[in-house]
Amino acid sequence: QVQLVESGGGLVQPGGSLRLSCAASGSSFSIYAMAWYRQAPGKQREYVAFMTSGGSTNYVDSVKGRFTISRDNAKNTVYLQMNSLKPDDTAVYYCNALNTITLLGYWGQGTQVTVSS
Repeated sequence: QVQLVESGGGLVQPGGSLRLSCAASGSSFSIYAMAWYRQAPGKQREYVAFMTSGGSTNYVDSVKGRFTISRDNAKNTVYLQMNSLKPDDTAVYYCNALNTITLLGYWGQGTQVTVSS
């Protein structure tokens, strides 16, 4: 089992940047595929970015070229660098960890990102 704690959210002006972090407890972090999701008010949770345990990445079209997912296995942490932020990026951002052996998934508690002038 793994516990996830997100941080780094906040209020930023359009065009600004934020870096979200997701720290995972427990061992064997490297076997987890990691993802970021977001949920805007009144909308369903949506996938944002994904990184396999081997380092391959994938992004939803709306964030390609602006967001970058990365991980530091030594620190048991995954990051989401968000640049050129838009008001439509406003949401609670959630970290997800998928154990690639058991296929069990885990969620963090979320961190609020608000993009507004």
